[in-house]
Amino acid sequence: MLRPLRAMFQPQDCPDLMVGIGCLDDAAVYRLDSERALIFTTDFFTPVVDDPYDYGAIAAANALSDVYAMGGAPLLALNLAAFPARLPAEILGQVLMGMADMVKQAGAVVAGGHTIQDEEPKVGLCVAGMVHPDKLLTKGGVQPGDQLVLTKPLGTGLITTAAKMDLADREDVDEAIQWMRRLNRAAGKTAADLDLRGGTDVTGFGLLGHAWEMAEASRVTLKVFFEAVPFMNGVVRYADQGLFPGGTASNYTAYSKRIHFAEYLNEDQKMLLFDAQTSGGLLLAVPQEKMGEFSNMMEFHGEKCWIIGEAVGREAGIQVI
Repeated sequence: MLRPLRAMFQPQDCPDLMVGIGCLDDAAVYRLDSERALIFTTDFFTPVVDDPYDYGAIAAANALSDVYAMGGAPLLALNLAAFPARLPAEILGQVLMGMADMVKQAGAVVAGGHTIQDEEPKVGLCVAGMVHPDKLLTKGGVQPGDQLVLTKPLGTGLITTAAKMDLADREDVDEAIQWMRRLNRAAGKTAADLDLRGGTDVTGFGLLGHAWEMAEASRVTLKVFFEAVPFMNGVVRYADQGLFPGGTASNYTAYSKRIHFAEYLNEDQKMLLFDAQTSGGLLLAVPQEKMGEFSNMMEFHGEKCWIIGEAVGREAGIQVI
């Protein structure tokens, strides 16, 4: 389906479309003038947690993340919601309140939206943001020598799956919820302030799925250090129990043969790197000379980051050691 669409929309047809369907990046970007470019994106999904307020907040944070992953700031959001007619109005209100509070935290505004009836709840946002055309982050902006930095630990797929089976510790679920509700605002702003060029957010395709997209778009080899990758509490235990969600297995099938793994890594360790994330962190390419400043700025904002690898060569690929 995507191939004919790409053929229909060529860059020369609309020179101000800086990022479109031909790039498969995190959001569309349209140049308004020499100082401003519009970022436009949408995302929605079914419930990942039981609490309706948390569900709304997580869905909003996830949708807003695409704007931060492009180096921009959200301005305006529209709610997208599908709910069963039998669902009590107060639950719908809590979901929408969670979404509205997260948008407000991002410094943006909910200006409306659209709701339909459906048997399975689904919520998310359509988001418009702004970025300077010269400060755009894309998957194709990675250069050899860049450090790979992750801004949230992995594991939301495993933890939420374990929770659905009543096999997760409450403390682990609470930690995952806090990470999923955390905006990537500080990481996106820091990336823009330091004029970074390569980045994405880690969501449904897992760390290595999205890293592969960066490697392919940038034509670089990414080396990932398994021991440096952060995981949430309980994740390794849930992996030992085989509680990977279906999306993680699909990611492994789709991408694992394209990636070179060190022989000492077992199947569970490989699968952990494909765990399908909800509202994950940013994966950023930081030039070595800017790494210290990046870490200091993230610490100033009260945020964490982990160096998990580096870009090492001019050939699309991933090595995990």
